[in-house]
Amino acid sequence: MTKYKCGDIVLVDFGFSEEKGSKKRPALIISSDNYHKNRQEVIAVAITHNIRRVLSGDTKIDEWKKAGLIYPSLVTGIIRTIKNSMIVHWLGVLSQQDFWKVHENLRKAIGL
Repeated sequence: MTKYKCGDIVLVDFGFSEEKGSKKRPALIISSDNYHKNRQEVIAVAITHNIRRVLSGDTKIDEWKKAGLIYPSLVTGIIRTIKNSMIVHWLGVLSQQDFWKVHENLRKAIGL
């Protein structure tokens, strides 16, 4: 069972695809409490501070400072399942208004 909640922003240690090295990046948890009940992972979307390029499924974060981020950022349309052991620590919580925008953009991106 995970201790994180939907809407939490966490710092994740992402391994590179070549399996050599890793980089710590923020991510937004989008999975529900029900999903977390018996699992050792969360569903999350990547966050980047490259706000100049906004692609389909991406959402700029208006209240990035309140969310615990250091730079103006956007939530990408890149969805991943992340093991709890990859989460370094909790950074903050995305505002309700920003989360609603993320929800709508991801919904459109995946056709729901």
